[in-house]
Amino acid sequence: MNIVVVDALKAYIDPLTPDEHEALERSLLAEGCRDALVLWGNVLVDGHNRYGICQKHGIPFETVQNTRFKSMDDVHLWMIEQHLGRRSVSDYQRGVLALRKRTILEARQQARLESPPHASDDAADAPEDEDRPPWDDTPVPATRADLAREARLSANQVMMIERIHAQATPEVVEALKAGEISISAAAAVASLPEEEQRSAAQAGKAELKQAAKRARDAKKRPRTPREGEDGETAEGDAPPDTRALQRRVDALERENAQLRAQVETLQAQLLRLRS
Repeated sequence: MNIVVVDALKAYIDPLTPDEHEALERSLLAEGCRDALVLWGNVLVDGHNRYGICQKHGIPFETVQNTRFKSMDDVHLWMIEQHLGRRSVSDYQRGVLALRKRTILEARQQARLESPPHASDDAADAPEDEDRPPWDDTPVPATRADLAREARLSANQVMMIERIHAQATPEVVEALKAGEISISAAAAVASLPEEEQRSAAQAGKAELKQAAKRARDAKKRPRTPREGEDGETAEGDAPPDTRALQRRVDALERENAQLRAQVETLQAQLLRLRS
């Protein structure tokens, strides 16, 4: 079989660290590839690291088809479910995966509301209900607490990860993934202007900590009311929570558009492979 590795799927989950990859390679060399690689048609869905190592050393492996995948969204949801339960996934990664899951489920829910099924369609689909993927009936996490339970985090951690996901520059996110900064510190740095975030990340761990301290101190410092405000928010000014929410909505919409573009590309590739 000609197994196809799609870069967008390979990158959908954060890669193993060098130490984790080395440990996996030692295990495969000693014990062989015990777990089958998961495919959707010819497309590799799960087992990218194992596949690469097996190819490198000529280690035999088996494959299995997941017949429940009907779309690339199904593939993404399955990948998210698999990794949410793995101990090696960091708190930040679990939070991001839970946010991605919510985005996909929200889009599906909206699509169902905009295009309600006809009775004839329901009848036609009835025989397949038993083989419907479990995520078809998964409710959208309604609150931050729901999202926290999904990711096995606290509601406060989820709030910080949402802020990082929406406002942090790629340099700050990479520093967080590398362990140079904590989630709480990264959330604080994410409130700073983008140029200041980049400068702090490029300067290293110590400067990131200082930037986080500056951000927290600025938040604690009482704001001097402008003339005519008399201590109240000036008319027309949006409350800070509203602005933060809008930034988060904008970021999620951008990510959703990117994911849908990837879906269209991958589905086109899959159709070409099957034809």
